[in-house]
Amino acid sequence: MLFLTLLVIIYVFVMGYLGYRGFRGTHTATDYLVAGREIHPVIMALSYGAAFISTSAVVGFGGVAAVYGLGILWLTVLNIFVGIFVAFVFLGSRTRYVGHRLGAHTFPELLGKRYQSSFIQGLTAILILLFMPLYSGVVLMGASKFIEVRFGVDYETALFFFAALVAMYVAVGGLKGVMYADALQGGIMLTGMVLLLAMTYGNLGGFASAHARLTELSPAIVEIMGERGHQGWTAMPAFGSEIWWTLMSSIVIGVGIGVLAQPQLAVRYMTVKSKRELNRAVLVGGVFILSLTGGIFMTGALSNLFFHDDPEIGLISLMAANRDIEQIIPLFITNYMPGWLGDVFFVSLIAAAMSTVCSQFHAMGAAAGRDFYEDLISRGGKEGKMLAVRAGIFITFVMSVALAYILPVHLAGMGAAIVARGTAIFFGLCAATFMPMYVGGLYFRFITRTGAIAGALTGFVISAFWLLFVHRQESSVLLLCDYLFGVPTIAGDARTGFILWAEVDPLVVALPASIAVTIAVSWFTRPLPGTHLDHCFEARKS
Repeated sequence: MLFLTLLVIIYVFVMGYLGYRGFRGTHTATDYLVAGREIHPVIMALSYGAAFISTSAVVGFGGVAAVYGLGILWLTVLNIFVGIFVAFVFLGSRTRYVGHRLGAHTFPELLGKRYQSSFIQGLTAILILLFMPLYSGVVLMGASKFIEVRFGVDYETALFFFAALVAMYVAVGGLKGVMYADALQGGIMLTGMVLLLAMTYGNLGGFASAHARLTELSPAIVEIMGERGHQGWTAMPAFGSEIWWTLMSSIVIGVGIGVLAQPQLAVRYMTVKSKRELNRAVLVGGVFILSLTGGIFMTGALSNLFFHDDPEIGLISLMAANRDIEQIIPLFITNYMPGWLGDVFFVSLIAAAMSTVCSQFHAMGAAAGRDFYEDLISRGGKEGKMLAVRAGIFITFVMSVALAYILPVHLAGMGAAIVARGTAIFFGLCAATFMPMYVGGLYFRFITRTGAIAGALTGFVISAFWLLFVHRQESSVLLLCDYLFGVPTIAGDARTGFILWAEVDPLVVALPASIAVTIAVSWFTRPLPGTHLDHCFEARKS
């Protein structure tokens, strides 16, 4: 415990210094909102990765890997190809260029200025303020679950202590402070994950031995979840089964594609000087994502061997954690890793949570102060803007903590992967609502203001309907469908070919519909002025 205390003290001290450095280097709105557009590519890549990979990946998706198996590694593949390569090389360069040309400092402001629409800017800001607290809430929940197990304190105590620490930090240094801290935290996360993965395989006799034993143990999970399509931890679920749709549509596609339209990540493209810096950041970002997500997914699946081989437990991970998926990784670290490694990984996990929620609160504060108050209420007035930013942080902080407190209580005993599911909901909602007008606005002149609005509303409405009435994992918990129709989902067990509709993630339906509506409406509505489009799409020099 002395070693852990020393690590935490050093961590808090360094974080305080970086926050102070960010505060001293923040003099203008450009400094606060886009870090002065002068961030080094390595810092940008680490900040992006650290903001992307949070306790939802470590605690939430690591627990999911312990249950569903190594098929979740397809998410790592998509994270690297889509979340890093496509994001940096294609979307990143356009976002940086158009954002600079239009003088945009936030994601809502970028969309609003591209389409010359205060409505789009305001709608985007409001959706961020309303729904990002769900994502930040599950990240807070993941960190608090680990603190609960590691220190043996009440969940509520861990939650409020950690959330208060985050809120105090992010309000000070602006995006510069956040990104400096993210880079440090990314390094800590990478170190912790490499050590954890090496120790896990070392204790199991190496890669080949570990995976062979995991395959031999697979009948234990097939006995429990075989009817739902589980075929073992080292095999993909049965094609078209309930678990296959959950794994592929909600987790792999939902998170793997949804990352492209994350407001708190998109703004990072605007923090570097040129396209060259973004290209240089690809390698660092790719290695980081591979190590973090691949490492925790493999560790999660292999945790079953440790729990099963323990003579005092003798159960697979899901049963050892009493079906609480978010407890699997904390229990694994606490029970089977050396104390010093548990301490290092604890700091790594805190760093993961801090980096993500700091980015989220910064995005929500910017949406409140810059996009909602300054541009929509005061109409360009500067007075009160920073107060509005901090008010936005405070309000969304309270909402996030409330969700982190309520969700475990409301879903207790249901075995729900709350952290992973909350992440997938937010990623999917952002993709269906924002992606068509975001990507279309960067690449295509013909996308109109009306088309962008129609597509965004279509994506949002279909996503909300699907969550409330069709997708079993949410509709059965939210209970509105049961209250109105007397059933957990209106889809029942309806199947069309290999499609099991109640298990299809909202993104699979909402995103194509949003794209189609955006294109169709744009085709028949008045385009934006040619001079404005020329300004946005003028040949780039950097």
